[in-house]
Amino acid sequence: MARTKSVFVCQHCGYESPRWMGRCPGCDEWNTMMEELISKKSPHGETGDRAGAKPVPMDRVDLSKEARDGTGMAELDRVLGGGIVRGSMVLVGGDPGIGKSTLLLQLAGSISREQRVLYVSGEESVKQVKLRAERLGINSGNILLLGETDIDIILDQVKRLTPDIIVVDSIQTMYTPEISSAPGSVSQVREVTGRLLRVAKTMSIPIFIIGHVTKQGAIAGPRVLEHMVDTVLYFEGERYHSYRVIRSVKNRFGSTNEIGVFEMKDKGLVEVPNPSEFMLEGRPVGVPGTVVVCSIEGTRPMLMELQALVSISNLGMPRRMATGIDYNRLSMLMAIMEKRLGMQVQGQDAFVNVVGGLKVDEPAADLGIVIAVASSFRNVPIDKDTVVIGEVGLTGEVRAVNSIDRRVAEAAKLGFGHCIVPRDNMRHIEGTAARVTGVGNLAEALDAALEWDVGSV
Repeated sequence: MARTKSVFVCQHCGYESPRWMGRCPGCDEWNTMMEELISKKSPHGETGDRAGAKPVPMDRVDLSKEARDGTGMAELDRVLGGGIVRGSMVLVGGDPGIGKSTLLLQLAGSISREQRVLYVSGEESVKQVKLRAERLGINSGNILLLGETDIDIILDQVKRLTPDIIVVDSIQTMYTPEISSAPGSVSQVREVTGRLLRVAKTMSIPIFIIGHVTKQGAIAGPRVLEHMVDTVLYFEGERYHSYRVIRSVKNRFGSTNEIGVFEMKDKGLVEVPNPSEFMLEGRPVGVPGTVVVCSIEGTRPMLMELQALVSISNLGMPRRMATGIDYNRLSMLMAIMEKRLGMQVQGQDAFVNVVGGLKVDEPAADLGIVIAVASSFRNVPIDKDTVVIGEVGLTGEVRAVNSIDRRVAEAAKLGFGHCIVPRDNMRHIEGTAARVTGVGNLAEALDAALEWDVGSV
């Protein structure tokens, strides 16, 4: 017999409580506890009938069956770790309108040449999906469209059709009648994902699910949703920029440092095999405040442009705006400039932007930020053929970074003739066509980049 009980669940973090509370103890949010009915089946009479999996010695586990299937999209294969692992579940998150549905529909169109795809849409009708597919140039009989939100009906169709891959758009629209709460609630999302996960593992069918993102940038629903799936991909980029970046934040079958770069066009998402070249298109020459830095994204070095604008502030507290870099990092670097270089930038408004809508997290861009701010502050341009690489310490020293040889090689391949790098990295650079200058502190770096006397500031 099934027993029904009532619990209060936080719609922000998934915390459960037997009684209502105004403030959630799990995430400290107010008025997020909602009552939900949960049905629990009695365990009596079930334990003796189960035939579970048997333990296997580790040295006898066969890995040859873990073959990967290519997606037909090299950038997506890179992020997934080489392709799709059979029986895996992949969660794709991103802002509304960023291109999640477009990406997975293109994925379905590419895979449908050899395999059968079940595309389950809970947000759009079958006709709407067909119209979008025609715009993308996709028309395959191996793509089976299903406009349904009841998970029981969906799983019945999966057992009947046994597709090679399943796409669910989106997980927040799916529901099970066994739970009385509305679709998209914590209980519904968790239960539906768990049932899909069991199908993926027992039938060895890879499943891609789309998850909405909250205002804070996290996938809507409980954090346990990210723990249940095998891979979590975030689709990043500005809606009004053409470039999109797929970043892996969790991957049980590959690296979490790789990214894939796409460009949104009229016919859908187009892969960008050489992101550095595309990111530097239209770069201004001879203008103060712009510099090229090199960031490592997984195994790929990427050149990108940083722009800074520094102007006199009319406010009691000068403004700091950082787009694509950490705001606190910018404030710290400007404090270092004032303390170690004597540059009076604390009374100035400062705006720093990474061109193209990308985000730079690694400290190797520190030196580029400092030089871009100094260039705008002193109104002195940086040589257009210079690439700046280095981490900045609190004492003003320029510290070594990893993979310096690949960074310099990427700069030389794209025609940059001068690289400013940390002095401790010089011994790791061999056989490059670019001129390399090693610097040990900020004063030396500014002398090499801007060619003016730092002591005069």
